[in-house]
Amino acid sequence: MRVLCASTLIGEFFVIGFAGLVAMKDPDLSMTTVWTVCGVAMVLSVLLCGMITRPGGVQLGWALQIALVASGFFVPVMFFMGAVFAALWWASIHYGRKIDEAKARFAAQAEAQAPGAAGEAS
Repeated sequence: MRVLCASTLIGEFFVIGFAGLVAMKDPDLSMTTVWTVCGVAMVLSVLLCGMITRPGGVQLGWALQIALVASGFFVPVMFFMGAVFAALWWASIHYGRKIDEAKARFAAQAEAQAPGAAGEAS
């Protein structure tokens, strides 16, 4: 799960940066405000890559997804991009957990077979 979620978050890092470039064109927003908000969101997306498996990591990721969709009020295309990344986030969690379970089953089977195979060879 960690690899899939981290990949999604790194993709969001770049999308947030590009959205900041688009938001700078809005005369109602100051450059300081745009880059403060975008900078915090970009740093959060990178930090979350290392926090995915810790308690609350997935929930913080969902909060970032909600913020990404809500940023569509300032950069309208972010409604679409936020929804795409929210779907990717869900898929990363859902399929990542399935992959982790399959890896655990495979490791348990390999461990169960390894001592029996060594005992038979002696």
